Amino acid sequence: MGRWEPDARGRVMQAALELFSERGFEQTTVAEIAGRAGLTERTFFRHFADKREVLFAGTDALRDLLVSTLASAPQAAAPIDAVVAALETATAPLQERRDYARRRQAVIVANAELRERELIKLASWSAALAETLRRRGVREPAASLTAEAGIAVFRIAFGRWVNDAGEPSLPQLIRASLGELRTVTAGDGAPGADRS
Repeated sequence: MGRWEPDARGRVMQAALELFSERGFEQTTVAEIAGRAGLTERTFFRHFADKREVLFAGTDALRDLLVSTLASAPQAAAPIDAVVAALETATAPLQERRDYARRRQAVIVANAELRERELIKLASWSAALAETLRRRGVREPAASLTAEAGIAVFRIAFGRWVNDAGEPSLPQLIRASLGELRTVTAGDGAPGADRS
């Protein structure tokens, strides 16, 4: 494939994921990714700073979408409901890329450096959500607790979504995870806990 072919960025992402899945993240080089995508290394570096960033493309855009969605939520909405609604809306497009998300997550789980990068991404989302809640008038520590709880809800839902071959959508699993969180914080104990 020639260098002039369209969607170089998408081709790099697809080639990288294939190679990471086949050979492992550590064993895959930028030269191999570029070669599989039919591009030069120079073209690779026009799109990505390094091979790790291929897996985290769009992180900042998704964070910005979360923030703008939360900022525009009705003022009367409870903070946790506004955060979860923002997570549902912002992550809904992932539904169309479930196979890619599964394969990406398997690569991340297999590598400590990538797991760390994933945690940094989630921490940046939480900080951005907390700041947005503060701008909406939510005081501390409620703003930070709500943002962290929202990210925990998302993490649990996302883990179920990528590991389950079932039908629930990611937004449905986010809502279900919020329901579980509400149950365990209602003071009635954990669902399914032995109360004898």
